[in-house]
Amino acid sequence: MLRWSRFNIISVTLGFAFLYLPIVLLIVFSFNESKLVTVWAGFSTKWYVQLLQNQGLLDAAWVTIRVALISATVATVLGTLAALTLVRFTRFRGRVLFSGMVYAPLVMPDVITGLSLLLLFVAMGFDRGFWTITLAHTTLTMCFVAVVVQSRLLSFDRSIEEAALDLGAPPLKTFFEITLPIISPAVFSGWILAFTLSLDDLVIASFTSGPGATTLPMKIYSQVRLGVTPEINAVCTILIAVVTVGVICASAVTRRREIQRQRDERAAAATA
Repeated sequence: MLRWSRFNIISVTLGFAFLYLPIVLLIVFSFNESKLVTVWAGFSTKWYVQLLQNQGLLDAAWVTIRVALISATVATVLGTLAALTLVRFTRFRGRVLFSGMVYAPLVMPDVITGLSLLLLFVAMGFDRGFWTITLAHTTLTMCFVAVVVQSRLLSFDRSIEEAALDLGAPPLKTFFEITLPIISPAVFSGWILAFTLSLDDLVIASFTSGPGATTLPMKIYSQVRLGVTPEINAVCTILIAVVTVGVICASAVTRRREIQRQRDERAAAATA
């Protein structure tokens, strides 16, 4: 049994306080009556009302949501295919190069990735804007999806697929009716991770954006340089709420699928 010493408890408490206390203060002061973000003058929700009237922030939020939805969806499809290739096809020419290209964005600094994509778009003559940000975020988040799905596929019981194939199911039908439902929690978790990373990105979006395609992190950063306003606290609180709800949903789906899988295994064992 693990025993917690006083030093361990204090260290963990200070660590969590360092990580989460600033977020808690940001959320609290988003309901502050005063314009001064460091002086509490009473509870008020007026900054959320004014946020709904700030057309610049609303436009940036709409761009960010669209980019995140499209890039996360495309990255989930490509990342799942990449994970299947790495797990199921262990021997093919160029596998080392392919795996290196899949995992490169994980360790590549965002500045280098953003600059590289900027040079690519300029060389190809692409006008920077909404679609260049979407392509950049797809490139960034695809590797994270591949890692999440690959970890699930490594523990996948291939005998279920083999049984379906032996019963005459085509490989494509086997994938969509057997494999995909089983790995769907990992796929959904990968989508949530990709969506969150796209919402949060600032550096790569700054390199690949253009006129009329300002994301919310870029808008927040440009306003923070002139001073933090309560509206910034309000929009950051909404972002925190969106990410929190997404993480809770992903955890709930994963937990439910795991419970269902255990029930199915026990039922199969009882039948056998």
